[in-house]
Amino acid sequence: MSDLLPAFWAVIPAAGVGARMAADRPKQYLQLGGRTILEHSLGCFLDHPGLKGLVVSVAPDDPYWPTLACAQDGRIQRVDGGAERSDSVLNALLHLHAQGAADDDWVLVHDAARPNLARDDLDKLLAELADDPVGGLLAVPARDTLKRIDSRGRVLETVDRSLIWQAYTPQMFRLGALHRALADSLVADVAITDEASAMEWAGQAPRLIQGRSDNLKVTRPEDLEWLRQRWANRR
Repeated sequence: MSDLLPAFWAVIPAAGVGARMAADRPKQYLQLGGRTILEHSLGCFLDHPGLKGLVVSVAPDDPYWPTLACAQDGRIQRVDGGAERSDSVLNALLHLHAQGAADDDWVLVHDAARPNLARDDLDKLLAELADDPVGGLLAVPARDTLKRIDSRGRVLETVDRSLIWQAYTPQMFRLGALHRALADSLVADVAITDEASAMEWAGQAPRLIQGRSDNLKVTRPEDLEWLRQRWANRR
């Protein structure tokens, strides 16, 4: 690891049920390449020498997490997740504060169902944001033509795609700033879809770092099948 890469904490919100997968269990516990999706999502961080520790937020009654071998890893701490992603992340940040993490420590929040994060992308994010005053996130520029529609599903206009990016994870911010942004947005009852949107609501402008488009979030069955085929081809 380069001396320029900062040490960091990782947070994985994993309390969701993934209803669109129509599976018999939350999607993060579906199998991919001999391990669960969640284990792959954790792996890139656990293999990184800059990791200070990792917090996983899972449902209080989650029966699957204790069965994973990584649940016994001393670098991983488990906390209860909440009803929304922002609740789960906030619980993890509160836990890090209680464990003595500093306000200016970097925290990387990553989707539990995003198992194909490349080490090069992780290092790129850490290197390019190491001295950034706000932080930022991996993202990918939009490729397809984009349309804005009305309530009837009819096109109102074609959107300039050069100004549109897809937000990916990890998303990297200082612990104290992210904690305040999430806590304040929850009090204000603001809809928060990711950590960057909380920081935006707090008046900050996160930086986008272009990553790989195959850092796919498994949302539907075809996403998982695509990854299975891609990994099979690699082997």
